[in-house]
Amino acid sequence: MFKIAKANAAVPMLPGSMNDNNQQHEMLAQFSVSESWTGDLSSGVLRLGKWSAILHGLSTEECGLLNLIRCYDSGDRNHVLELFEQAATHCSSFCFSTTIIMPNGLRQPLFCMGESNGLEEKYSGSMAGVFVFPRFKLEGARQIANRQ
Repeated sequence: MFKIAKANAAVPMLPGSMNDNNQQHEMLAQFSVSESWTGDLSSGVLRLGKWSAILHGLSTEECGLLNLIRCYDSGDRNHVLELFEQAATHCSSFCFSTTIIMPNGLRQPLFCMGESNGLEEKYSGSMAGVFVFPRFKLEGARQIANRQ
């Protein structure tokens, strides 16, 4: 899944929707690890959280886009790169899903949602988003593909 849209909320914020009483943080934490990230379009630097950096196989929490996506499934890398390039040129909301291929051969599913803004002047603007890592790793594609 690779989607990009103009930056306007499909589901508008409702009064009280950000109230912790209405959120299901425990359920999200039971099934996934989620962490925010930011990007500075003037420098090209992405700033990840600790877990996101570890799960992406990075030794530092700051990186460039090519370093970030090098661990993604090879069939998805160009799509993700294209999505980020589009978001860097037009204020957008975007999402994608892929799989991180770890050095030990395990496959970690990944969902990403984000938005870009502040692109009024050339070489400026920022991105912000969240990575969601389901709390399981796949041993191989057949683990899911054989189920009907």
